[in-house]
Amino acid sequence: MNLTLQILGAASAMPISDMNPSAQALSVHGRLFLIDCGEGTQRQIRRQHLSFIKVKAIFISHIHGDHIFGIFGLLSTMAMYRRTEDLEIFAPKSFAPILKFYLSYFSEGMAYEIKFHPIDCKEPQLVYELRGVEVYAFPLNHKIDCFGYRFGDWYAYCSDTAPFPELAQWLKGVRTIYHEATYLREWADKAKAYYHSTTDDAARCARDAGAKRLLIGHYTSRVRDCERFASECRELFPATVSLKDGDVFVIA
Repeated sequence: MNLTLQILGAASAMPISDMNPSAQALSVHGRLFLIDCGEGTQRQIRRQHLSFIKVKAIFISHIHGDHIFGIFGLLSTMAMYRRTEDLEIFAPKSFAPILKFYLSYFSEGMAYEIKFHPIDCKEPQLVYELRGVEVYAFPLNHKIDCFGYRFGDWYAYCSDTAPFPELAQWLKGVRTIYHEATYLREWADKAKAYYHSTTDDAARCARDAGAKRLLIGHYTSRVRDCERFASECRELFPATVSLKDGDVFVIA
């Protein structure tokens, strides 16, 4: 079985004219898993000819704006498309009051039910399964509660996080890993201060996990040439790809 990954946003928090904040769409058995939902996600879904109705579940890593600001307009658009199928949302438990506030004002006419699943784990935990694809959540090392997601042995998503030794062990056997690489190695001090990763951190994680391919993103807006990030990663892990909005990958 193959999965298809489409990049809806590969930037970090600061606005960039040609790149959206974090968002990815993973196609599984003809259904879509959204992974993070930064501002502008629904426009990217439209641009990449994906279906709002086929979104089966949304997996949110943490409650920073560049990872969630796009979800609210998306939920309203799904209602306008007269969606009736339940929507699963997985996110840190701190998202619950935010979602409740949104629904208190904007749920009128919503014909589908949102099933919210709070994530609060200290080690990898099975949170969802769709026709043989098991989804595990696992904690990351960020300023606030933050979680990565592993989709069987096909794909894992790690953003935002500072390096920590358990992560590579939790990702053993995953073929393709997405790992944030917010900073070039010369800014290791900034990465440490803000609980992010450098190119070297991402490459070491993929190497130690035994991955076949590393995808990187969440770049600082200080650097516009994404290939600079990939070039540094390739010194430690040659099979590195720097993401751009609109990229599509088949994950076998």
